[in-house]
Amino acid sequence: MKIERPSAARPARAVTAAYARRVEAAASIDPGDAAIPATVLGIPEAEFTPRVRDAIMGLMSEVDMLRRELSQTRARLDEAEKAADQDHMLPLLNRRAFVRELTRYIAFTDRYNTPASLIYFDLNRLKVTNDTLGHAAGDAVLTQFSSVLLAQIRESDCVGRLGGDEFAVLLSHATQDQALKKADALAAAVQASPAQWNDHSIPVSFAYGAFELQPGDNADMALARADEAMYAQKRATKTE
Repeated sequence: MKIERPSAARPARAVTAAYARRVEAAASIDPGDAAIPATVLGIPEAEFTPRVRDAIMGLMSEVDMLRRELSQTRARLDEAEKAADQDHMLPLLNRRAFVRELTRYIAFTDRYNTPASLIYFDLNRLKVTNDTLGHAAGDAVLTQFSSVLLAQIRESDCVGRLGGDEFAVLLSHATQDQALKKADALAAAVQASPAQWNDHSIPVSFAYGAFELQPGDNADMALARADEAMYAQKRATKTE
């Protein structure tokens, strides 16, 4: 659960110091001078005893401590949220977080008739790379692949790792034709930047497909249709 950030306020220590100055100023007021209100923080000067002052100082100290604890808790929650959404190895959304974003994009398509598209990538022969060159080489391929995808998308888009060698890209405000062009551009960028491992380039092959999200879809349907588009592209490539 996210904690709403409190509105901007002066630091507790600064407020405490201000209160102390006002107390000192009140102490210097001539009680007979009717032109100057004899109150501090709404408390009549006559009631602003050392005990009241100490109580206020104690409360402000507690406020200061609570603010520090709130700041630390917010930082921990932010880290926990990030860890829950991110893939365990790559700086991408994990499947759970990606499906959540996909559901949100579909809702926008439904409500506002805003186009959005999904690109699905399936890497080929990753297991062969792992078996012949080792898992470190396979990890290098995955890392490079994700880095290229991230470098080629807009801030409004997102990339997720759906499985070991399955990736997907969500494109906001993108029609089917625009998604196909973007998919081709991403594929070209990946092929032009192979992974480097032990001073050797590791070329990567993959299949991909693009699918425009449709009103009434759900996340499973959208992923299945993007997967179908990927297999259609793979079959077309083999027959060329």
